[in-house]
Amino acid sequence: MPSSSPSSPFDLRSGSWRKDRGEAPLSEVHRSIALPTGSWRRFAAFLGPGYMVAVGYMDPGNWATSLAGGSRFGYALLVVALVSNLMAIVLQALCARLAIASGRDLAQACRDAFPRYISIPLWIAAETAIIATDIAEVIGTAIGLNLLFGVPLELGVLITALDVFLILWLQNKGFRWLEAFIVTLLGVIAVCFAIQIALADPDWGGVIRGFAPTTQILTNPAMLYLALGILGATVMPHNLYLHSAIVQTRDYGDSLPEKREALKFATWDSTIALTFALLVNASILILAAASFNAAGQTDVVELGQAHLLLGPLLGAGIAPSLFAIALLACGLNSTVTATLAGQAVMEGFLQIRLPPALRRLITRGLAIIPAAAVTLIYGASGTGRLLILTQVVLSLQLSFAVVPLVMFTADRRKMGALVAPRWLVMLASLIAVVIVALNLKLLYDFTGLGG
Repeated sequence: MPSSSPSSPFDLRSGSWRKDRGEAPLSEVHRSIALPTGSWRRFAAFLGPGYMVAVGYMDPGNWATSLAGGSRFGYALLVVALVSNLMAIVLQALCARLAIASGRDLAQACRDAFPRYISIPLWIAAETAIIATDIAEVIGTAIGLNLLFGVPLELGVLITALDVFLILWLQNKGFRWLEAFIVTLLGVIAVCFAIQIALADPDWGGVIRGFAPTTQILTNPAMLYLALGILGATVMPHNLYLHSAIVQTRDYGDSLPEKREALKFATWDSTIALTFALLVNASILILAAASFNAAGQTDVVELGQAHLLLGPLLGAGIAPSLFAIALLACGLNSTVTATLAGQAVMEGFLQIRLPPALRRLITRGLAIIPAAAVTLIYGASGTGRLLILTQVVLSLQLSFAVVPLVMFTADRRKMGALVAPRWLVMLASLIAVVIVALNLKLLYDFTGLGG
């Protein structure tokens, strides 16, 4: 029953938001996209944020696990990619629901709902995840430049800092231009992999069987470890903050019917986009299985190693170039979305607004320093190890974003009429438990406690 007495500093049942939500996330583009009349035209106007989120599900960090899984175990781990994607669809739908129902992104919601001794550590965890994401993007872009143009890795790492000017130029032209840039590069990635898959001529019967569950994943320790890697590296914590911010770029109105329509279209947008991301991730694994595993190359984990082997194995000189183009496009795409996520996190948690150029340079500088140091000292093999480390860091940060998200969207006092239905809360809670358990196992294995 509502009470006029103030809530305790930390009460998970405190009901409605305790603080004013403050300035809108990404205020320069908040509600900046008008919606036309007509259902199909309005739906089309909602397409975009989901594809920006989908970028995080196919970033360079995911490539290593998919390549390793396909080269070692063929098509068997496709089912893991499918399950991971279904989990992502549920979580991103909750992000859209939180934003549309409350007018808050996930960072703002954490700041409003929790005391500072909880919200500040959550902010640190989110910033750590963004820096780890940026490191993976720096490495992936640098490797793409190296493979495609022969640019030394050390120089490629430094060149990645220049993308800030591209992002600023696109932002100045309007948010739809930024979305169009993302979608165009996603199209390039899809075309590159479609051609490579055609050249590889996979066993389509094996592909279909790979999407079916098998007990071998649980009984084979090596397969289970890779499966956990794919599952743990698929859902990115910064995507949860990003999606809940950029879905509010649409001017969908404030009435309940308008919000219900916005939630429906935003959910379709993210679901369609993440299905596309599944196709790309599955293509990486299928390509590795059809080319490397079929030829007995079962230990391919480095991006450069995969690039060198593709040409001879597929018998087509264009295959390595297509691989490098797709990798470079992934790296460029990811830099755009990580910048926006970083801006939303800083503004939401701390209500600190920095010029986009300064914010980008700070984040990219923190990523370039370790990436440049590793490439100078260890070369390409070191970048591979650093890439894996970033995925470990991201996986460990994920629980700190997922658990609050599920809590908020299950609370009717915070969400009102758009509270998540009971079946969705139960499913999301199960996903949160699985993610926490996987993170604990990952930490157990990574610290060497697992033997």
